[in-house]
Amino acid sequence: MSKPRRREGRLALLVLALPGIIWFAIFAYGPMAGLVVAFKDFNISDGIFGSPWNGLDNFRYFFTSGTAPRLVVNTIFLNVLFLAASLAAGILLAIMLNEIRARHVKRTLQSAIFIPYFVSPIVVSIILQVLLAGVGGSGGAVNDLLSVFSLPEVSWYTEPGPWPWILTVVKVWQLGGYMSVIFLAAITAIPEEVYEAAAIDGASRARMAWSITVPFLGPTAAMLIVLGVGRIFYGDFGTIYAIIGDNGTLFSTTDVIDTYVFRSMRTVGDFGATGAVGLFQSVVGFVLVTVAVLIHRRVSRENSVI
Repeated sequence: MSKPRRREGRLALLVLALPGIIWFAIFAYGPMAGLVVAFKDFNISDGIFGSPWNGLDNFRYFFTSGTAPRLVVNTIFLNVLFLAASLAAGILLAIMLNEIRARHVKRTLQSAIFIPYFVSPIVVSIILQVLLAGVGGSGGAVNDLLSVFSLPEVSWYTEPGPWPWILTVVKVWQLGGYMSVIFLAAITAIPEEVYEAAAIDGASRARMAWSITVPFLGPTAAMLIVLGVGRIFYGDFGTIYAIIGDNGTLFSTTDVIDTYVFRSMRTVGDFGATGAVGLFQSVVGFVLVTVAVLIHRRVSRENSVI
């Protein structure tokens, strides 16, 4: 290909990418100038750039407040639970759907398990209240089930212990179908000859799923883990806040950095301290995703993102 034609091709690609570049420049990179508020004693009258500098006082306030260890542990613990459980559920559902031979049944089930992904967190919160607390604030379907087995009722909204697992069940319900679609797409790339050779050797369907399908899904799972690690310091604010709200009784196991920042902004209005927390999240997330990508590249160079 001649150089003029090559330049025309590159120019055409640049023109196609230009709207995306402009969007990121305005909405992703432009607002980053506001990060200076994390190092300032911000007040509205002086604005972001007119407010006086206070160095690392905003960071010091967060890390000496006594809440930082709890928030960091809760954020990491909950996100690890969400990521591990949703990946496992996605792989399991994808394998189960792949084993269904009736095409119309397979498509119907695939659509059905994908629907929860579009359900609003507010609706999820209402469903949980009905299941765990009942319409009048007592009882609930789960407690009714416990009474059938002569087990004591649980006041779910005053017991922080079970809530990491309750939230994990909610995330699996929401993301299991979404993840299964990704893994189903990866399964379609597995050569059919591999399964035929295994069938000739006498392997059962369960054995083929464990020895062929699961290993082939490894690169896709690794990619999703790398992407998930980058968000591990960001709690699922929408779901957690919609369900937990301002219920301080449950904060010991459910309060994450995002809900803390929102609550601080709403009640205290300290832009500098909340900006420092947000910057801390971003820096740690960047470091974690960089480390995850480098480890992924070292373990599996051919499937690495870089």
